[in-house]
Amino acid sequence: MPLDVRSALKEGMARLRAANVPSSTLAAELLLMHVLGRDRAWIYAHPEEPLDLAAAENYFALLARRAAGEPTQYLTGKQEFWGLEFEVTPAVLIPRPETEHVVEVALERLGEERGIKINMRTGAPTPAVRVADVGTGSGCIAVALAHELPHAEIFSTDISAGALAVARRNAERHGVADRIHFVQTDLLQDLLRESRAASEPKRFDVIVSNPPYVARNEAGELPREVREHEPEAALFGGPTGIELYGRLIEEAAELLVARGILVLELGYNCADAVRAILSRQRAWVNVSITNDLAGIPRVIAAERVGDAERR
Repeated sequence: MPLDVRSALKEGMARLRAANVPSSTLAAELLLMHVLGRDRAWIYAHPEEPLDLAAAENYFALLARRAAGEPTQYLTGKQEFWGLEFEVTPAVLIPRPETEHVVEVALERLGEERGIKINMRTGAPTPAVRVADVGTGSGCIAVALAHELPHAEIFSTDISAGALAVARRNAERHGVADRIHFVQTDLLQDLLRESRAASEPKRFDVIVSNPPYVARNEAGELPREVREHEPEAALFGGPTGIELYGRLIEEAAELLVARGILVLELGYNCADAVRAILSRQRAWVNVSITNDLAGIPRVIAAERVGDAERR
């Protein structure tokens, strides 16, 4: 007797629940939707639809991989962020909903003066905005900002060639690849060298980043899905987790224009340490911290002062 949609889904939920997979019902649904190429509404509207043998075998193979710890997003190859669908592979960190706060804060800080294409008071075009997304991974932040800022030129950096390939495909998928430059480099190093060598350096209006911020000694506390499958270079920020923030803040201070904006995602319990790094430099004012929906400090933002004010 052929397996139908209802029976397959019920069996999938049971297998994942028995394996203690988080959000087992959702994972079983997503994997079945992926195998059948259907949305959730179709699955629940057609419970008696039979699965052919190939689809059933594919579904149960994916369930086994999920039960063994592989993230659902790597099995389906996609994850939603900012209302857009992104390709994800094991070469990139899976975009999290809390990272959307980085996009929100950057747009809020840009405000009406720089953040929209037309000045609503004068009707004149807004000057182009130059943005750098450091450690772009899947490109989710860069693509979301390009989507919201059609007058922006964006530079996406990553140390991983594999990550940049995924980010480039995501930019092409959403029609913004012509406004994003992909640079393989450590943080902002290549952009700094280019700026220092130029007679008239081009600086940035906004620099954003979701940097690696997990402490190496906290690896054992991460969920198995994260610890065993997501790229280490995108997770670990050093022995304490905050090591990259100092470098990134120093490099950003050199590359931002006066009144330029720095927006960084924060790791758990590191807000005070990152605020202290900013306060030790004389380059930053208007420092603010934004909590995520769970009330955890998630994003820190600051404004670069003019060169004269730093002296």
